[in-house]
Amino acid sequence: MWLAHVQLLDSALPIGAFSHSFGLETLVQQGKIQNAEDLKQYVETMLWGTWAAGDAMGIKAVYEYVPQEQWLELWEIDQALHVQRMAKESREGLQKMGKRLLRLSQTMYPRLVWGPLLDALATHQCYGAYPVVYGWITYQLEVPVEQAVQGYLYNGLIASMNNAVRLMALGQTEAQVLLATLLPQIEQAWREVESYDPSQFYNSNPLAEIAMMQHESLYSRLFMS
Repeated sequence: MWLAHVQLLDSALPIGAFSHSFGLETLVQQGKIQNAEDLKQYVETMLWGTWAAGDAMGIKAVYEYVPQEQWLELWEIDQALHVQRMAKESREGLQKMGKRLLRLSQTMYPRLVWGPLLDALATHQCYGAYPVVYGWITYQLEVPVEQAVQGYLYNGLIASMNNAVRLMALGQTEAQVLLATLLPQIEQAWREVESYDPSQFYNSNPLAEIAMMQHESLYSRLFMS
């Protein structure tokens, strides 16, 4: 089912990811990100401090807790991933992407087991954070956890490159060259956290969090976060 996994990573997947910059738009408008080197530093910070250290643990939680039906533990991780996003726009963005992916995947893969997740959402035991929903799907598609996490991290890099092309004087070729230089860090970031218990997740990215909070007060905006 590796091609099914590739489809989940497609930037054209209609889950609204293209509408969210998660603070990048703020930093560009403030002049803190002006060139490819600035962008590289921002993406590295997001990769190591948010996506790998935080979101990846939500994916790993699915692989560890679902086989034993440890639903309470899984929903607690989902809740924590939601509330750790300090900015309202980012919390809502992560939740909206998760729910849109859930609805889309129910149509694409009706044979998968959805009951426990849908019940938890209906009873407000979880928010349906994007990393958890993504992990729920990749687990049932029998995608190895390592591949699932690294695919998620890759998707984060791709989204950042696409957003940057829209926001700043960065050409498509320059963006792809930058992406190529960042790819080795995906595996490195995963190796850094792969032995963690899912409950040990953290988010260490204060500059981006502040930018996300400031985004809603920008005079003009292309993105929802």
